[in-house]
Amino acid sequence: MLFNDVNRVLVLAPHTDDGELGMGGTIHKLLSMGKQVIYVAFSTAGKSLPAGMANDTLKVEVKHATGKLGIEEQNLIIYDYEVRELNYARQQILEALIALRAQLHPDIVFVPSLHDVHQDHQTIAQEAVRAFKNTTLLGYELIWNNLTFNTQCFVELSEDDLRAKQEALHEYHSQHGRMYMSDEFVRSLAVTRGVQAGVPLAEVFEVIRLFL
Repeated sequence: MLFNDVNRVLVLAPHTDDGELGMGGTIHKLLSMGKQVIYVAFSTAGKSLPAGMANDTLKVEVKHATGKLGIEEQNLIIYDYEVRELNYARQQILEALIALRAQLHPDIVFVPSLHDVHQDHQTIAQEAVRAFKNTTLLGYELIWNNLTFNTQCFVELSEDDLRAKQEALHEYHSQHGRMYMSDEFVRSLAVTRGVQAGVPLAEVFEVIRLFL
């Protein structure tokens, strides 16, 4: 499947920032190609915020971050499941995903890797496979959570794509100090994946389901 054949893209993020971290450059590239990208965040992770921050901090930050990538506000969907407890809401999440499938009919769906060890990430990835088993599914990379990762599908990024990803992550002021949010890390990973693909910069995905 080439992106030329894709019109509507669905990005599933267990928490606000997961989509930007895993595939912010690809999101920007797709939007630059005129594709529609719908971003769905399942938890704003209020319990994980530093002390003293408002509970809606990450809800505000994800709006600014996805805006930096070019996602229109009406294409950002935010649920309010409790962080680290998504597995207790599997059926509700599955039903929400089935409703999204019926409403959006996406050509491709991006989810966390099936090898991601975070319980919330596992829940979204596993339920997405159930809901979208007849749709192309690609798993994005969050290397600090992945015990293993199959580097099967590469997307070449431009400098503009990488810069947009970095600028999006800058909007997560509540997450500053985490090593994987730094410009240096984001660029080094893009360069590493680029070397694997024979291009200057890239992001990589696992192929979960592929329809040609």
